[in-house]
Amino acid sequence: MSKVEDFFQGLFAESEQGLKRYDQHNLPPVEKWNPPLSGDIDIVIKRNGDWIHEGRKIERHSLVQLFASILKKESDEYFLVTPAEKWRLQVEDVPFVITQISIKGEQQEQCIDLKSNIGDSITVSVNHPLTMMEKESHSKPYVLLRSDFHALLHRNVFYELAEKAVEHKGGYGVWSDGIFFALE
Repeated sequence: MSKVEDFFQGLFAESEQGLKRYDQHNLPPVEKWNPPLSGDIDIVIKRNGDWIHEGRKIERHSLVQLFASILKKESDEYFLVTPAEKWRLQVEDVPFVITQISIKGEQQEQCIDLKSNIGDSITVSVNHPLTMMEKESHSKPYVLLRSDFHALLHRNVFYELAEKAVEHKGGYGVWSDGIFFALE
């Protein structure tokens, strides 16, 4: 069995033994884990948030959540890490996608709650700012999901958000948690 297969077998075993239920507030301390590079793993995180292993979509949501919990970013590269192993994977854009939105209140009093494809829930705020980034020759909406990870807003989420856009100081955007976030 190869090192990659050993890595997967260990993760599958932990998952099957009832690894702690995924909790975005109780993630492993991957920022403290710095093992040497074990190699490249044939995993690609697609623009739409799908995780692909050896050309096939990983269908088990709990496994995707497990992988997401041990994801680490260094510069522009992404890795799955444990205290003893570090495997580089490919990410087409960013690893996560915002798939759900809930807007409470109006104008400056409104709060925008977002949920990602892996189950993380946040409120657009100073800690989770909404930004427009230039990618592939046009601007796209992203939100800071975790300390080093941005999530792309799915098109449907962005359209719903854009319906709440207002003009403020010569630009268009939305209010959340008392802060104005530009959408241009």
